[in-house]
Amino acid sequence: MTIEITKNMKKELLIEIEATAGELLQAINAFSHEEINMVPFEGSWTPGQVSEHLIKAAAGIARTVNGNTKPTERDPAQNVAGLRSAFLDFSKKMKSPDFILPGDAPQQKEKLLEGAADAMAKISTATDTLDLTETCIDFELPNSGQLTRLEWINFIICHTKRHIHQLKTIRGKMKLLANQNINN
Repeated sequence: MTIEITKNMKKELLIEIEATAGELLQAINAFSHEEINMVPFEGSWTPGQVSEHLIKAAAGIARTVNGNTKPTERDPAQNVAGLRSAFLDFSKKMKSPDFILPGDAPQQKEKLLEGAADAMAKISTATDTLDLTETCIDFELPNSGQLTRLEWINFIICHTKRHIHQLKTIRGKMKLLANQNINN
């Protein structure tokens, strides 16, 4: 089955990647150097840990989409709607696979900003230069199997948006706590 990814489709994806990357950098930058390593509430990751998780995921997907592929024998966009629906449902709690869990070490805001920008730039370059209809064979998404480049790129966009939402929620809680401390 051959489905062509048009130049317009790539352009739309590139615009979405660029906007998502910008929003991510803005969300990370909203935290002070001290706040980046603060636990906002019990059971939460720090903003630095959320950022580290995102960088690990994006860097891994960049390696996957730039890795070995094979021709796709199905609609290369078959899983896009499901991935978008699952990851953009912010009411649903998800568990991260161990290999992209963040560590406990303190994070440096500048390094997180650099890492996030670099990982998203690699995703953008892959989107712009590679055949998105190919199936990536070096890594399978747990519980989903092999995905096409198009599906992986949609995955990382939505995964990043999900965690931007999380960073904004954390930022809001930190502001609320700071205001309560000022008023007490």
